[in-house]
Amino acid sequence: MGTTSATLRTVCVPAALTALLALAACETPTVATPAIDAQAAPATAPPQLIGEPGAEGAPPPGAPPVARPDVDRLRIAILVPLSGRNAGLGRDMLDAAQMALFDAGTRDMALMPRDTRGTPDGAQAAARAAVDDGAELIIGPLLSPSVAAAAPTARSRGVPLVAFTNDRAVAGNGVWPMGFVPQEQVRRVVAFARAQGVAEFAALAPTSPYGDAMVAALQEATVLSGAQLTRVAFYPPGDTEATTEVVKALADYDNRRTALMDQRELLEGRDDQVSQRALKRLERRDTLGEVTFQAVLLPTAGDELMQLAPLLPYYDIDPARVRFLGTWQWDVTGIGTEPALMGAWFAAPPRETRIDFEARFKALYGRLPNRLATLAYDAMALAAVIARQTDGETRRPRTTYDAATLTQPSGFLGVDGIFRLLPSGEVQRGLAILEIERDGFRTVDPAPKTFEAFGS
Repeated sequence: MGTTSATLRTVCVPAALTALLALAACETPTVATPAIDAQAAPATAPPQLIGEPGAEGAPPPGAPPVARPDVDRLRIAILVPLSGRNAGLGRDMLDAAQMALFDAGTRDMALMPRDTRGTPDGAQAAARAAVDDGAELIIGPLLSPSVAAAAPTARSRGVPLVAFTNDRAVAGNGVWPMGFVPQEQVRRVVAFARAQGVAEFAALAPTSPYGDAMVAALQEATVLSGAQLTRVAFYPPGDTEATTEVVKALADYDNRRTALMDQRELLEGRDDQVSQRALKRLERRDTLGEVTFQAVLLPTAGDELMQLAPLLPYYDIDPARVRFLGTWQWDVTGIGTEPALMGAWFAAPPRETRIDFEARFKALYGRLPNRLATLAYDAMALAAVIARQTDGETRRPRTTYDAATLTQPSGFLGVDGIFRLLPSGEVQRGLAILEIERDGFRTVDPAPKTFEAFGS
């Protein structure tokens, strides 16, 4: 455990850039491989793309020029929607993968983009085209149904598939979903809250399979941490009136309000000074007594979160006494403008390296990338680091991406922090805990830098 693995550090802008992907070890990684300076890289070795425009599974017209590499090149396929509803996201992911190839790739690596058209049938055709063209690793597709459609083709040819979905149902047997798994975030934020003394949790979740999964994750996390799940409430998304009643019931508002009125009435019948002082204190309250939980999980985001959160303090679930908890989807600009969310905690990948990535992406392509583009960068950089680790600038055909190299216990360090591919097919991540402030976020518990914190 005391041996430090190789680290890949890149310098791609005039100012020094943080390490973007490295093999993480039980010790703090050290620089053991040379940096690649994109500005000084030889013009004769640009990232290579395979695929004929217009061919099945190939980039659509208007995509960057393509070149077919020599047959001995190490071929990595990326399956993303380059047409259809999610074409913009697919383009961001392809561009991020090309960035990673340019930053970290060896001279004998080639990237093979294949258009899934945003459908399971398109993903299946793209996977078939990729393996027929000699792909030794597939990164993508994006959505769970597309992954399920592409996986049998990859498995039949022994080609590992590192997908972008967060659906654990498709994991295993050569498939690893790289997406941010909500259940993992729930475990992390509950464990942190428990360490701060929170022992009683509640959930206010949407009526949906996602809401059911998040409540199940909270139940599991509270058991693991020795806490209790005391209240669960489900609200119907889009139904404001019904949601209001659900929040009111979660707060036990009517009973607590009645208790307050009864106490006031009792004190009003007394004329001693102690009773009168108590009465004045009660006049400043809306309810009597506290709720039966110290933290509440709100597994939603966007406009729905901004409409839901103010209802809790309105019905006397006080954010100063009850901690609001969320997921990485809360990592958005402007969330601190909602007063009820001030001081809320959520688990998410560390922000610093991603901010650098986004700035560099914008400098290269003139636009900010979709949040999920980091998944493509990290997956492609992982492929590059393994290629360097196993064979340096050369490779042994068909042996680079086997289970042993992909599931190294020490894991990898990417734009979104440390991660490792497990033999089960799951992808484990090291997450930070962020607290919402008026003008942004504060890291209250940094993401781990090695997997020692996970007990292995």
